[in-house]
Amino acid sequence: MVPVNYWAVVAAAVFMMILGAVWYGPLFGKKWAALMGFALPDAMDAETRRKMLKSYGLMALGAIVMSFSLSHALTFASAYLGVGGVYAGLQAGFWNWLGFIVPVTMGTVLWEDKPWTLWFINVGYYLLGLLSIGVLLAIWM
Repeated sequence: MVPVNYWAVVAAAVFMMILGAVWYGPLFGKKWAALMGFALPDAMDAETRRKMLKSYGLMALGAIVMSFSLSHALTFASAYLGVGGVYAGLQAGFWNWLGFIVPVTMGTVLWEDKPWTLWFINVGYYLLGLLSIGVLLAIWM
């Protein structure tokens, strides 16, 4: 059984949600929405709020799974490679981003005809997020 610090996993997931709110809010929200073809409403009706709550809930679940998976990667790196700390967290975050997020999300540009700018906004979020939660999890292990 792989030892997991569940408090660290939850904290990392909460961090990802906060980062997402800032990233897709004040930092890149308007640009992202325009590239996605979304019209941002001045006021939200009950149906829009319900859909957003469902989306936030599913994203929170995804953030927990991502944090839990990265925690496992760090545990194995620590146990088998003898590396730990901030450097291990950055390495785990970067290589998981490069190996999984980048190739999988490139399809949105290559096959779905989305603009590269949108892709860079999205993968930038995951790069910063995985680097950050990698460090958080590595320190808290």
